Amino acid sequence: MSEMTSTQAFWLDHLFHASSRQLPFSDYAEEQALALASLLAWKQRLLVQGVTVPRAGRHAQADR
Repeated sequence: MSEMTSTQAFWLDHLFHASSRQLPFSDYAEEQALALASLLAWKQRLLVQGVTVPRAGRHAQADR
């Protein structure tokens, strides 16, 4: 992948923060006032674009 856009970086940063705090994406999205659907859509979009995306916290069975 070439240079990342600011929008891609925004969502990737949120995905990394949720993962580093070991929070399920659903909890993190609620805490950060983000739409869970958008967070998960960007996770999938980044994966398709070949970006390494972190997994959700260890208690996040439904988010994986």
